[in-house]
Amino acid sequence: MPPHVVVRHSESLPLRYSFTPPSLRAVPAAVVRSTPLPLGYKLKMFWGLSEWFWQERLWFPVGLGWADLEDRDGRVYAKARDLWVALPIAVAFLIIRQIFERTVATPLAALLGVKEAVRLKAPHNPTLESYYCTITKNPSQTSITSLCKQTGYSERQVQRWFRRRRNQDRPSLLKKFREASWRFTFYLLAFIAGLASLIDKPWLYDLKEMWEGFPVLTVLPSQYWYYMIELGFYGSLLFSVASDIKRKDFKEQIVHHVATILLISFSWCVNYIRAGTLIMLVHDSADYFLESAKMFNYAGWRNACNYIFIVFAVVFIVTRLVIFPFRIIYCTWIYPVTVYEPFFGYYFFNGLLMVLQCLHIFWAVLIIKIAVRFLTNNEKVDDERSDKDETDLSEDEEDKCVKRDSTKNGPVQNGHSVHNNNHSHNHSHSHSHSHSKAE
Repeated sequence: MPPHVVVRHSESLPLRYSFTPPSLRAVPAAVVRSTPLPLGYKLKMFWGLSEWFWQERLWFPVGLGWADLEDRDGRVYAKARDLWVALPIAVAFLIIRQIFERTVATPLAALLGVKEAVRLKAPHNPTLESYYCTITKNPSQTSITSLCKQTGYSERQVQRWFRRRRNQDRPSLLKKFREASWRFTFYLLAFIAGLASLIDKPWLYDLKEMWEGFPVLTVLPSQYWYYMIELGFYGSLLFSVASDIKRKDFKEQIVHHVATILLISFSWCVNYIRAGTLIMLVHDSADYFLESAKMFNYAGWRNACNYIFIVFAVVFIVTRLVIFPFRIIYCTWIYPVTVYEPFFGYYFFNGLLMVLQCLHIFWAVLIIKIAVRFLTNNEKVDDERSDKDETDLSEDEEDKCVKRDSTKNGPVQNGHSVHNNNHSHNHSHSHSHSHSKAE
């Protein structure tokens, strides 16, 4: 408990803290009124916590500190305050994305032949709508029986209503295509820009060079913009997560985005920039293959989708399961301890890398399953994470059941056949982000 803070409690009032001003410290506590902590004291506590968090022994090897990163003699070093630039960049990305999806992605979808599925709408029913919105989108058999009594519908009609209603909430094919095309464009340009900024750097070819002269490493303009643009992009993904397509690995994606943002920010603040640029390049190298496969899939170009996905799977496995753990993590986890004593920042940085590696393994399992099915059984490349439309198969089978019942027993009282004009589409696999970048 902070000094000079008196605890007050009564039967009628909740427990609270009170600050005793210096002029009243000699006064008995009984006569001191309960008052909240003043703003000045709270600020002092905040700055004290900030000073503890940024103390040099946490983030630097012994004998080095923040003073070593002060600009001098025309040499510029990374500063934590530089990261604020990423916020307006993230907002700019959100605006650019809206313009891109309307002026580029939508015409491209029409050019490639993306056809929107026709979805039958669920008829208005207040009882079912209330149940759908407040209780569950997938009622049990017992609940369906109860809803039948409340609405006068047959079981088949209730099941059909929920099926159509769920389909109404699923993202359209055009929305999926536009999202994939936006990410494809960014990942491709980011990979090209990252490769251009690193192609002449010695640490691209000898990873141990990333620690040469650490932490007194100057920041190049290309590194600055590579970092800020990547950080701004992942910030925009986090801002738009509520409106983006949600898949079964939604939670993993959130973890990936947060870990990526922390990793980029932390590596910038403590001048792990060479390692950070390599990590971002490795992750950007596979993502644009995935997004292009999804684009061709939504357009119905099955063969192009399948073969691009196989290329993506190979690149993903080589970069995320071979190069990343056995080259990059080796040079951030094993090699540095031969140069300096481990410190908190060393463990924190590598801990974030291990979080990303766990996500890589999770997504690699999904990718390998899909690739094996395609190569052995010639099955279509299908995204197991996607929430697929139920209309095509379910209602066709339902129509057959209705017709069969009608033939055997005459007209069905409460059931009726539904003409379905939906076009089936494949859903390509994506590990998405991840991300990760460094990711």
